[in-house]
Amino acid sequence: MLEVLDNGKPYAEAINLDLPLSIQCYRYYAGWADKISGSVINPSGPVAKGNFGYLEREAVGVVGQIIPWNFPLLMQAWKLGPALATGCAVVLKTAPQTPLTANRVGELIVEAGFPAGAVNILPGDDDTGKIVAGHEGFDKIAFTGSTGVGRKIMESAAKSDNLQRVTLELGGKSALIIDESADMDLAVNTAGLGLWLNQGQCCCASSRIFVHESRYDEFCLRIAEVAKAKPVGAGYGEDHKTLDGNGKGWPQGPQVSQEQFDSVSGLIAKGVEQGAKLMAGGSRFGDKGYFIEPTVFTDCKDDMTIVKEEIFGPVMSVLKYKDTEEVIKRANASNYGLAASIVSKDFNKARNIAKRLRAGTVWINCYDTFDAALPFGGFKASGIGRELGEAGLSAYTESKTMVVGQSGF
Repeated sequence: MLEVLDNGKPYAEAINLDLPLSIQCYRYYAGWADKISGSVINPSGPVAKGNFGYLEREAVGVVGQIIPWNFPLLMQAWKLGPALATGCAVVLKTAPQTPLTANRVGELIVEAGFPAGAVNILPGDDDTGKIVAGHEGFDKIAFTGSTGVGRKIMESAAKSDNLQRVTLELGGKSALIIDESADMDLAVNTAGLGLWLNQGQCCCASSRIFVHESRYDEFCLRIAEVAKAKPVGAGYGEDHKTLDGNGKGWPQGPQVSQEQFDSVSGLIAKGVEQGAKLMAGGSRFGDKGYFIEPTVFTDCKDDMTIVKEEIFGPVMSVLKYKDTEEVIKRANASNYGLAASIVSKDFNKARNIAKRLRAGTVWINCYDTFDAALPFGGFKASGIGRELGEAGLSAYTESKTMVVGQSGF
């Protein structure tokens, strides 16, 4: 309920998705804590031959972490889990819009008996974030948020005396490809989940839907019907206690703030201005709060603002394509590369497309399928490094090579 009050997301999402995934992440990395090991190396070169070599992995040091407002509890777990498992101390800065669940976790950390100073929760505004990003006392900075801020953090880290390590999980403009063989029920459900989860406030949201020309009209009509029927309202209302909104489809809450509401509304207006066809939504829902109707644009072109820029709201752009080579080229024609999805009954075709998409995660016949064991991160302007899985540990360790000579013992 703290997450609902803080972020505005529906209670059903918080209790069935955010909370279980957060718990799983902590348990997963707790299991790694005593299994982070090195390796033995047998040198064979002309100088080191006969000596004994081994590799150790040790904590990178003190880490500054900055998390976003869209999944406050889960993003906290993604950051704290691997850092603590590797032995790093953490200063975690929360988003100014959503401090409550992080503060509660901080209370639980004290109650659990963590050593003083191991975890430090720092609520604050953007200026506080700049202090964390520019502080020379950190050995590493981990950030999740916009690509623009990520670039500034890289600049700051490059100027630090110790050349701080940086990992960045940034924005996206993910493509979802629906081919001519796709099961249409699955395609509509996948696209709806991929775009409207968390009010569209997901870095990997399926905001570019490419549909084969033979199925385009059918998909557009079906997804518009889903958008129009989607329940919208306060996250703690009676219709939001179950994941399907009591049979009405995934519930949708408000945008997180006035600023976000205004940004999304402005981009919707831009879509209309540039000639996209508004099939559903496009307006404010109700007369108070930051609610925006689930929105579907069709007849979209690749050069439209709503197709190129990350919206971070419940706005879907549907595009038509003719053949596989064309759609791969268009899907990759973005500065972002966080995620993608393919809906198809032809596995070999889907697999071959997936291999050619420049994205860190590609889902086939599903979307937003997360697990603590599955690494997540992006290509290109969508970030540097990976979170989750064993790969998520590497960013919080340094490798140290040890060589022992045979003489002297």
